Formats: sequence, C-alpha cells, structure tokens
Amino acid sequence: QAALHLKIDQKLNEGKTKQIFELVDQPGLVLVQSKDQITAGNAVRKDQMEGKAAIANKTTSCMFQLLQESGIKTAFVKQHSDTAFIAAHCEMIPIEWVCRRVATGSFLKRNPGVKEGYRFSPLKMEMFFKDDANNDPQWSEEQLLEAKLCVAGLTIGQCEVDIMSRSTVAIFEIVEKAWATQNCTLVDMKIEFGVSVKSGEIVLADVIDNDSWRLWPAGDRSQQKDKQVYRELKEVTPEAMQMVKRNFEWVSERVKLLLDPQASSRVVLLMGSISDVAHCEKIRKACASYGIPCVLRVTSAHKGPDETLRIKAEYEGDGVPTVFVAVAGRSNGLGPVMSGNTAYPVISCPPLTPDWGPQDVWSSLRMPSGLGCSTVLSPEACAQFAAQILGLRDHLVWCKLRASMLNTWVSLKLADKKFQACSL
Repeated sequence: QAALHLKIDQKLNEGKTKQIFELVDQPGLVLVQSKDQITAGNAVRKDQMEGKAAIANKTTSCMFQLLQESGIKTAFVKQHSDTAFIAAHCEMIPIEWVCRRVATGSFLKRNPGVKEGYRFSPLKMEMFFKDDANNDPQWSEEQLLEAKLCVAGLTIGQCEVDIMSRSTVAIFEIVEKAWATQNCTLVDMKIEFGVSVKSGEIVLADVIDNDSWRLWPAGDRSQQKDKQVYRELKEVTPEAMQMVKRNFEWVSERVKLLLDPQASSRVVLLMGSISDVAHCEKIRKACASYGIPCVLRVTSAHKGPDETLRIKAEYEGDGVPTVFVAVAGRSNGLGPVMSGNTAYPVISCPPLTPDWGPQDVWSSLRMPSGLGCSTVLSPEACAQFAAQILGLRDHLVWCKLRASMLNTWVSLKLADKKFQACSL
C-alpha cells in the first residue's frame, strides 16, 4: 500500500515511528512512511498499536495543510496514502524546539517551585539537542551557536537560530488558535526544522502528530488526549492500549475540523463610480490572499443616498460578519454616510489623485461626531485591516495574518544577512 505506484529507492532513514524513502522518479522528494509503533522515554517503553500509522499520518497531514495554507514554509507536499505522505527531501537540524503555554511535565522538574498550570505570556521557548544516548539534553542558544552545525551546506548561525525561534512561536500560535476552536488548550508542542536539499531554505519538517504536543480539552489536564496518557500507564494491558488508541483517534477526527472556517465572513466594497474599479480590484485581490470573499457594488451617497442605504441593508440582514469598504474619490460622502447608519465597521479607502489628493483626503479624515469610520489609504493595507477585524471570528484568516507577519520578518532578516555578506 505504501508504494501506490511510486518508485521507491533506498531507505534514507528510520526512526522510532517512521521510515523515510527516496523517490526514484521525483528527485528532491521523499516518502515519509509511519509505523504502528508507539514509544516513550527514548523507546525504553515501546509497543505496537494497530492503526497508529494511519492515525498519525492523518493528524500530521492535516496539521501541515493548516500551516501551509496559512503561509508557513514546510517540507510537506501531499498525503500519499493512509500511512504515508510525500515531502521535500531535507537534512534535519538535530534540535527539538519546544514551545510552552502552560507549565507542566519536564519544565516543573527542572524548575522546582513553579506550580503546574503557570501560564507563559509570552510563550516559553526551549531547545533540546537530539542525542538519544544522553537523553536529549537541553541546550542554550549559546551552545547551538558554538556547535556551528552545518546542515545541507548551511551553517547554523545567529540568523538561522533567530528564524527558527521566531518561526516556532508563530507555528505554536497558529496551532493554538486552531485548537481553541475545538475548546482545546494547546499546552506545549515540539517541532523540528530541516534544510531543504533543493532550495537550501530552512523549513518546518519532520511530523506534527499526537506525539508532538499536550492537548487538554477545556484546559482540563484530567481529559488529556495526547501521548502523555501512554507515558503515564502503570502497566501496558490490552485495555490500556485501547484507551490510548481511542484518544489518538479522537485527535485525528478533530484535526480535520481545524481546516474548516469557523464563520463565513466578507468584505463589501462600495464604489462611488465605475471609474474606481481598478482601485477596488487591488483591495479585492488582497482580500483573496486572506481567503476573504469580496462583493463589489456601485453606489453614490451624494447622488442616491436612498439606494446606498438599501444596499447596506441587504448585507446587514443575513448575519454574515461584514466589513464595509467605501471607495469614493473627490469628496467622500460614502464612508461617513455608511458609518453613520450601520453598526458594522466601515473603512474609507479613497483613490487619491495627484492634483487634488491632499485636499480630497480631508473629506475622509474629518468626520462629524458620532462616526467611527477609519481611513486607510493603501488598498493592500485596507484589506489587511479588514482581515484583522474578521480574523477575530475566523481562525483561518487570523492564521494567514500571523504567518504573513512571520514571513515579512524572515525576509528582512535574510535581506540583512545577504547585505552584510556583500558589504564584507
């Protein structure tokens, strides 16, 4: 079943829970095949759990899809079968990045006096060097820098460490936001990065499944659904393994729901005249990048106020969370009239012309009292602001905003690194 018409070459690697194979006709890609094995304490305890490979593969495929659709760079390409997925061939960076929201587990042992349930805001980041013989010792940033690891031709220096550390926080926050829609607390989570052999980029790699995190439904530790249940078994009986498997299945069923939007939402673009359509198209295109549908209407609050208010009422009556955007050049009556007559948010995004722009903009900025209409001049920034409003209700929109923030930061970091290399 693993090979479903794929030509598999040599086995590149085998871990406790998966095998990695080279693909003959797809250079730069590998097959990640899950195993039915479950382990704890560096495989001091290990058991076969029938069906675990399929459960783990389903969980990891959904998680990577969520992150990738949000805009996070990952090695994941696509799910291949029930128990395997295809990924970019990466050389792994031998560090486990652990991000914590709630203090529990090994953190309490290492920090006596901290009570279980202590919340970290901002998140607590830790790293562990992957070394089974020494039980994966905790490393500091200084140790990682001094190790001067070279992975797929890339030396891991300050820039790379900063990128991985920032990315870990963003990835945690996206996964946390998604699980919150199921009333589940993401307590902590471990991830690993690799360097893509093809592009030389650092990407999120390995897997994210029920071994990767602690999940407490309703924030209640006694309901935990993760591998901790297996770690804490006094003895491994068939009944106990059934319970562990039920928990893993619960997670793999729920994880599909994380890909569904929580609430439909939309932006309604009102333009004062058809000549504003090019400006509106920029807003619509930027909204699409956040997955937000955009409706375009033509109406003038000066020439047909009754019609403007009728159109407004059309979008207030169906319960869909809506942001109105008013696009009107010259004297902007559209934004203020909308804002004075709806409880929904209204953003003015006037298309300013070089000749009268400085004068015209005041019709958007100076509002009568009692109007909460905001003005954003850039079409892209207007769409981003609408997404921030709608992202309060829809986690998928929020996740795209969060990933975009990370990607902007990373591109600045890489540009700086490149620039320094040139000036040396």
